[in-house]
Amino acid sequence: MKAEYDFSKGERGKFHRGGAALASPVHLDAEVLNFLAKRAKMRGITLDELVNSLLKKDIELIQAAE
Repeated sequence: MKAEYDFSKGERGKFHRGGAALASPVHLDAEVLNFLAKRAKMRGITLDELVNSLLKKDIELIQAAE
């Protein structure tokens, strides 16, 4: 690493994008991932589609119980 960096030609906020959404990484246990991957393959859908479907059903159940 350099002792000093020259930021005199830097432009503040050049790469800032207001309202940009960040995708949070989700880490699944290996056994959960394997199970869900097999189920998704059996159904002919992607793992993302299966996980989103399952989570949406859980959300509906939680909201119904409130």
